[in-house]
Amino acid sequence: VQLQASGGGLMQAGGSLRLSCAASEIIFKINTMGWYRQAPGKQRELVGTITSGARTSYSNSVKGRFTISRENAKTVYLQMSSLKAEDTAVYYCNLDGYTDPWTPANYWGEGTQVTVSS
Repeated sequence: VQLQASGGGLMQAGGSLRLSCAASEIIFKINTMGWYRQAPGKQRELVGTITSGARTSYSNSVKGRFTISRENAKTVYLQMSSLKAEDTAVYYCNLDGYTDPWTPANYWGEGTQVTVSS
């Protein structure tokens, strides 16, 4: 399974961006799709996830500003609003699930750069 993320770019503080993530195929079961980010010199951190039942969860740093949604079983979005300079990072799409009833799987996209200027 390949995850293709897109939509990153340069935005001024206070602005909005939407990231997209599309999986190349459907696997047996998807637990969550979500987004992580990694800023320069920092560890990768969770941004938020969405379950197959559309239940979402977010890190405290983005709650109320970012929204994850899904278009279908293979495509999710990250709507980012009220962007701050500290949101600058490479954003990675993630898929967690099972390829069959017994085999867990976890996939990462290549990442898309988001830069917020203050």
